[in-house]
Amino acid sequence: MKTATTKWDTYQNQAVTEYTIENKNGVKLGILSWGATLHTLSVPTDKGDKNLVLSYHKMEDYLSNPFYVCMGIGRIGGRLGGGTFEMGGKTYKVDTNEGKDTNLHGGPHGFNTVNWDGEIDDSDENEAKIILSHTFKSSDDSFPGDMTAKMIYSLDNNDRVNLKFESNSTALTLFNPTLHVYFNLSDDQLISGQTLQINAKEHLEVTSEKIPTGNFIQNAGTPFDFSKGQNLGEAIRGMQGTNEKGFDDLFHVEPGEDNKIAELSDPQSKRSVTIKSSRNGLVVFTANSFTSDMKLATGAGQPYMGVALEAQTLSDTPHHPNFGDVSVPAGETKTYQISYEVKY
Repeated sequence: MKTATTKWDTYQNQAVTEYTIENKNGVKLGILSWGATLHTLSVPTDKGDKNLVLSYHKMEDYLSNPFYVCMGIGRIGGRLGGGTFEMGGKTYKVDTNEGKDTNLHGGPHGFNTVNWDGEIDDSDENEAKIILSHTFKSSDDSFPGDMTAKMIYSLDNNDRVNLKFESNSTALTLFNPTLHVYFNLSDDQLISGQTLQINAKEHLEVTSEKIPTGNFIQNAGTPFDFSKGQNLGEAIRGMQGTNEKGFDDLFHVEPGEDNKIAELSDPQSKRSVTIKSSRNGLVVFTANSFTSDMKLATGAGQPYMGVALEAQTLSDTPHHPNFGDVSVPAGETKTYQISYEVKY
């Protein structure tokens, strides 16, 4: 395994480091210290390396828009309605950053907003790891307890990226992290030719502010039915009558025996990525509201130039106990994993 640690940029007077791993097949993984951001997941082609994820050339560009492109998300992913929750017999109010009182993706001081400490562990010749860590103080992000979090990315020689989230808090708190990764597997600017398959029969009903109501909506017979695989362009055309004109939805997934929850593939290039997670949620966002002032590495932002696939526990769980339990007792270590298996 080839590894490297380089200074990539400077942001807010802090050095932003890129940690890179290359396996024996020429697959490359590049992670930025700021936001624990997935910067590069590239595969070799006869025309050079192809980055399968959306990226920027500067750190400032990652944070100058509300789309969290390929950034780490926590303490919680998704929306927390009202910015409040009850836990352990207490009511907590956390900082909000969307609408009147919504905490989105951990709020204004979440995982994406800090410069993580990092190191590379290349002691295993078949799998190297990038280990990022940061302590999120309650006084900074408003959640109970000071949480020491880790995001550990690894790449092996079977072209599999594994992401492990780990937390330990000084008080009972919430932990439902994810990676806001945007894929475009094709050589085209848009995702319309790609096929998405999701192990899901239903998705969450939400309010006009995208807060879950607690109800589920069946996918069968609608553009939301990706159970057998569906062309994304066709699915998006089926959503043109909605306000989003695309998808920004949380699917209730049923992990397979090997924890597979979804597969994105591009029939033309024969590239694919299989996503595995033991949790019950997958956010699908088809970049419907990308704008031309976004200075992405592949060009100016435009709708449908990537699809975000965010594996997590169904969001707003404190208000909907049937969604799952994302609480972490004081002193206990909690871990989650997401894996991405690449073929090309």
